[in-house]
Amino acid sequence: MAGNANTRFNNVSLLSVASTLPTRVTTSADLETRLAPAFSRLALPSRLLQRVAGVLERRNWAVGETSDDATVSAGQRALAEAGVDASEVGLLINTSVSRKHLEPSVAVRLHHGLGLPSSAINFDVANACLGFVSGMNLAANMIESGQIRYAIIVNGEDADDIQTNTIDRLLKQDSDRDGFMSEFASLTLGSGAAAAVLGRTDEHPAGHPILGGVTRAATQFHELCVGSVDGMFTDAKALLKGGLDLVVSAWKEASTEWDWSKMDLYVTHQVSSVHTNAIVKAAKLDRDRVPTTFPQYGNVGPASIPITLSEAQGSLKKGDRVLLMGVGSGLNTAMMELAW
Repeated sequence: MAGNANTRFNNVSLLSVASTLPTRVTTSADLETRLAPAFSRLALPSRLLQRVAGVLERRNWAVGETSDDATVSAGQRALAEAGVDASEVGLLINTSVSRKHLEPSVAVRLHHGLGLPSSAINFDVANACLGFVSGMNLAANMIESGQIRYAIIVNGEDADDIQTNTIDRLLKQDSDRDGFMSEFASLTLGSGAAAAVLGRTDEHPAGHPILGGVTRAATQFHELCVGSVDGMFTDAKALLKGGLDLVVSAWKEASTEWDWSKMDLYVTHQVSSVHTNAIVKAAKLDRDRVPTTFPQYGNVGPASIPITLSEAQGSLKKGDRVLLMGVGSGLNTAMMELAW
């Protein structure tokens, strides 16, 4: 069936969300300095990352820091804030794009690090930058069905290798302007980790009910953004247009089932100023209700939405309405409503 997939939940709440950020700051000026020979050879304008993407800096893991350790730290704080003991968790879903190897799953290391019981189901869900919202949706369905009582969704991203490989490649004499711009998105990436705990609403009246939402696919665009540890290659213009068309189509159709025109907070995927401005304009959102973290953290992939929500939650009060608006290469989009 064409159109949106629509989901509603009656007894699932977000109990907590927490994040861990690297201590090492890498500014866009730092990257431009490293890329100075390429900028000069290709006659590229200065401050390209700041002016085009709006990314001023990003975080990278310092010596002694790892994405796995940071994810475990975020998970431990999320469990503590939710008042849930690790022994009670029935499901862990890891949603990271970053991984050092193909197998075993990243989830097994995090399951072990968090000290979860052998009865806790654990696996990875890969859906590009939409992964965290997809993981929340899957976990919510399992809680709603009664299969599990508590779930923890986690994500840890490490952009170091992809950025190092990208810079090395762009400094070669055979790179051209088109090639540079096809890899531009790799330079906007940042590192970070996040975790969220979900549970039953009737057992946690102080939690934040997940009301449901919509998902929609436009997989004819699956070749517009293809990434690996070697680099991320995009057709930026086509990706922006395809992604915007997908989100707007989902938004318009959702209006027949949901009233999202006056939410208190819209947490969008943190890509760039161009992406954010396009979504705000197309959906007619109140810009003051759309927080951004990409200027300081860059695009932290699936972790960007929970990191942004974690930083914004202090401004929310009981009864506020929050909409998570995710999108991932491929293309897929999902929108999920929370009652704070």
